[in-house]
Amino acid sequence: MKKNEVKIGQAYMAKVTGSVAPVRIDAESRHGGWDAKNLITGRKVRIKTAGRLHRRCTEADLANLKRPTPTRRAKTATVATTSPTAATVAKAPAKATEKATEPKGRDTRSRAATGDSLPATSSRSDAKVAKPAKQKRISGLTAAFMVLVDAGKELGVKRIVELAAEKGWWKSDAATPQATIYAAMLREINAKGDNSRFQRGSKRGTFRAVCSPEQKTELFGKQA
Repeated sequence: MKKNEVKIGQAYMAKVTGSVAPVRIDAESRHGGWDAKNLITGRKVRIKTAGRLHRRCTEADLANLKRPTPTRRAKTATVATTSPTAATVAKAPAKATEKATEPKGRDTRSRAATGDSLPATSSRSDAKVAKPAKQKRISGLTAAFMVLVDAGKELGVKRIVELAAEKGWWKSDAATPQATIYAAMLREINAKGDNSRFQRGSKRGTFRAVCSPEQKTELFGKQA
């Protein structure tokens, strides 16, 4: 069609989004062409040129717009039949709850009637077994002090080492463990003086322990 043939308010068959549809020309567009309305979708469209208008709509074209298409009726029927009613939605959770809880109730009652015990539930706390506390290792010098306290008399270093091994208090794989203990006791005597746990014995190379009865009880009480 030509531009001078287009009239405001008139309906035309026009090419809209790749298809031909009836449109009504509402006004001239400030961007050029015309502002129109798609009579099928009800949406506003813009007709840029008169060449997009094929012809004026006939009475038959406009009459067909009032009749609902089979596709729309089918969609409406489908939605109506498939949409759940409020009553259906309300009943669904209740049925699901009954199905979920009923077997458990029957199972519990049947077990109670037959006297069968329920399966024990395991907990993580039961699975964890407490590990025994590791006994604190006694140093060679402390073991020597314990040997002297237990003996109640002065002893030579070699005998001190032997008794410590026999009692299971301390043992060394060194070639000369008695030399190690001898040097350690001398260092404590020289460093602590009167506060030392050891004193030199009356004989050469012997030592005795300085320990009160209360300290002895406390020492061996802790070991027990």
